[in-house]
Amino acid sequence: MSEPTQTPAHSLAPAREPITCHVLDLTTGRPAASVAVSLTLLRPFGPSAPLTAVTSSDGRINHWNGDAGSSLSEVFANLREHDGGRMVWSLKFDTGTYFGIDQTLFPEVEVKFCVDAKSGHYHIPLLLSPWSFTTYRGS
Repeated sequence: MSEPTQTPAHSLAPAREPITCHVLDLTTGRPAASVAVSLTLLRPFGPSAPLTAVTSSDGRINHWNGDAGSSLSEVFANLREHDGGRMVWSLKFDTGTYFGIDQTLFPEVEVKFCVDAKSGHYHIPLLLSPWSFTTYRGS
């Protein structure tokens, strides 16, 4: 009788979304929890219905919620096959609710970025204060 095989714990984890983000509050030096964020495909075939999420206690979004329909991974797979994979996406961060609408110069931060579906994962960190922000392509 053979012993049962065990599935490694890492194989049980959900697959990483092709686009993730992270918000850091520069006024506190800590992750920005509970920031509402939307993700919208602008080109091609856009604008799409936005996918939404709220940053976790560590300021991260690793999974997007959408209406019944295609997941983010399915959109990427589809575009790889049919359109060469070049996309423009928009991330909108609800900074007015996070800081307080009267406490920030930027009630919403929108970051538009280009994606090649063949290039794998895109991580977009946002470094944020009430009076400034910056972003870059993370890893």
